[in-house]
Amino acid sequence: MRQQYNKSFVGFARELRKNMTPEEKKLWYQFLKKLPITVNRQKNIGDFIVDFYISSAKIVIELDGRQHKMPQNIEEDKIRDEELMRRGLKVLRYSNESVNNNFHAVCMDILTCLGLTAADVAW
Repeated sequence: MRQQYNKSFVGFARELRKNMTPEEKKLWYQFLKKLPITVNRQKNIGDFIVDFYISSAKIVIELDGRQHKMPQNIEEDKIRDEELMRRGLKVLRYSNESVNNNFHAVCMDILTCLGLTAADVAW
C-alpha cells in the first residue's frame, strides 16, 4: 500500500535530498544506493519527511544528530515513531556518531532487518 503524504512538503523534501548531511551521504552512497531493493531518500510520509524509506520492507531509517538527544527532541521523535508505527512501518534509528564510527555495524543491522546478507550487496 502506498503511504499518503502531505503535498506541501514535496519541495522541502526535494531540498533535503539536494542538501544531505555528511552522514546521510555516507550511508546513501556507500551502502543504501547499492542495495538490490528500492530505497527512497527524504520521503514524505504523512506529515513527516523521513531520511530513508524502503517501501518493500516497510522500513524507515532515521539518522540522528546531537540535537535528537535534547529532551524536547526525544519526545518529538517518540511521537513521530509511534505515528509511523501506526502506519505499519518499522523505524530504525542510528546516531550520526554510529554512522561515522561503526558504519559496518549499522549496515549489518539494516541488512538483518531486511533479511539480506552482506553477500547480497556489492559494497
